[in-house]
Amino acid sequence: MNEETLQQVQIAYGVENWSAGYFDINLKGNVVVKPTGTNDGRFADLKEIVDHLLSKGRVRLPLLLRFPQILQNQLNVLSSAYQAAFQEFEYTGKHFPLFPMKVNPRREVVEAFLSNGKKTSVGLECGSKSELYAAIAQEQPENSLLLCNGFKDEAFVRAALLAVQAGKRVTVVVEKLSEMRMLLRLMRETGVAAWIGLRAKLYSRGSGKWASSGGDSAKFGLTTSEILECVREAREAGFEAQLKLLHFHIGSQITDIKRVKNAMKEAARVFCKLRQIGCGIEFVDIGGGLGVDYDGSRTRFDSSVNYTAQEFANDVVYSFKSICDEEQVPHPNLVTESGRFMTAYHSIFITCIRDEIETFADDQPEVTIDEDDPQVITELKDLCDAINAKNYSEYYHDALELKDELQIQFNLGLVSLEDRAKGDVLFWEICDRVLRGAEEDEFPDEEFEQLKRSIAQKYLCNFSLFRSAPDSWAIRQLFPIVPIHRLNETPTDFATLVDVTCDSDGKIDRFVDLKDVKQTLELHHWDPAEPYYLGIFLVGAYQEVMGSHHNLFGHPNEAHITIGENGRFHVGKIVHGSSINDMMQFARYDHGQLVAAYRKLIDAQVSEGKLTPHEGEQLVEQYSEFSNRSTYLEN
Repeated sequence: MNEETLQQVQIAYGVENWSAGYFDINLKGNVVVKPTGTNDGRFADLKEIVDHLLSKGRVRLPLLLRFPQILQNQLNVLSSAYQAAFQEFEYTGKHFPLFPMKVNPRREVVEAFLSNGKKTSVGLECGSKSELYAAIAQEQPENSLLLCNGFKDEAFVRAALLAVQAGKRVTVVVEKLSEMRMLLRLMRETGVAAWIGLRAKLYSRGSGKWASSGGDSAKFGLTTSEILECVREAREAGFEAQLKLLHFHIGSQITDIKRVKNAMKEAARVFCKLRQIGCGIEFVDIGGGLGVDYDGSRTRFDSSVNYTAQEFANDVVYSFKSICDEEQVPHPNLVTESGRFMTAYHSIFITCIRDEIETFADDQPEVTIDEDDPQVITELKDLCDAINAKNYSEYYHDALELKDELQIQFNLGLVSLEDRAKGDVLFWEICDRVLRGAEEDEFPDEEFEQLKRSIAQKYLCNFSLFRSAPDSWAIRQLFPIVPIHRLNETPTDFATLVDVTCDSDGKIDRFVDLKDVKQTLELHHWDPAEPYYLGIFLVGAYQEVMGSHHNLFGHPNEAHITIGENGRFHVGKIVHGSSINDMMQFARYDHGQLVAAYRKLIDAQVSEGKLTPHEGEQLVEQYSEFSNRSTYLEN
């Protein structure tokens, strides 16, 4: 790959800006995965991984690739950031990272963190009875925490007490006064005491899409007066010693570091004042919020952050250090729930282009004008033939007027369907030539950028946006999308992507860019005879658990990859995607009943002599076997 092509590719896809060192491009023009960033020489060619999996016939696209080593490395990055901050500011507390299961509750993800947890004392955070049930049975490092967030009923609290009896350091975070009273009552009744956490409703708020989850009108948390009441009731019940943790959360994906500083100062004051009234709280859980730079711009934009993990940790530690020293209070242990940061990078979703949805056909024969053609068609043809780099703007506006005139005449029945078809071909040919003229213009008008988006190729990709990247649709989250091969070639086309669902919202038409949000993605010329693979990166946080079964498209195939030295990789596990039968069960259809109902329809056809009994049996067998097929396009 020459230097000029490399620069063009970096500008187009910005891999080095958003990849955090985990992804690169090799001389073959393929994306390379580096599971420990720049820490050692381990790497693997992503195209070779996909080819290997597909050639064995064990999986088909779409495909989710999971790299557990990246999970472990991100945990190490997070822990190292806090340890460095502790050392720099002479902080005497400890760091206790928690993995919030809501971010990605898959067993493989949870176990990847806990298996590496002895070095970092990583624990788990759960916010529902289902998450708690799974968390209780996990083998955690000896000193790690199990934190119970969210609204709770008696069953939730009793389950948390089961975890206490299993030897876990369980903290039940109180979200409202009634929970405190229920928790104290159940601890008295059972004789089992969990640690108690108090969730404060801070005035400070985060920034970005989730800013509303903080502030004094937030969904969760206790007011100052409620916190004091909780402390009083714990004392009266004889459980004051169980008050161990102060918790707060100002929002996910905080984009602006200034908001972090303000929140930490406020929380540190609350902690100090509690200590000064005799409350022996030792831990402060700062919640999540540590963001991921999805677009690589390092700005306050919703899909970015204007800080690094080290800067985030430094501000947290310095804020608590300075205020605790001022108030003459011991430094608390800091608990973090940075789930997005811990998981986003480890998953890549691989799909392929299946077809092109054409705005206008490139292979249309040249339009010839007949004597009896309407005048509007003749004028469009004259414009098309005469357009050049100097008159393209004027002629484009003339073409828009003629297109409107053609539609009016068609609605009045004055032109035929064939005439309308001629006019459409001519208009889109004019647009194509207009864009060529605009590209040569140093300062083209904004309307030609819009035209570029309008006539960009629309490529049909084999996936469901709602299943595999739902935040792209729901909150307009940007995810880096890159061809995983052919990057030693200069991209020549501009396109948007559409999925296979029967939903007009099933499309991606916003793409990462260093200075803007691109409305089209640079791609190489697509040849239907050759596979063209696209990777959607940084989908490891929330996308799997938030994805829906819209149109009853199910989970894609999945492969877990471990990477060694010299480009070697090992397929540790393959998880087959959902079959049609799986989705029938999800929608509460019974396979046996469906087959029986189809058989009844076929029997009626046999009775009427339209089918032979043998043909009927074959059809029933085909219908039954069809339920084992993938929900996605196969051939």
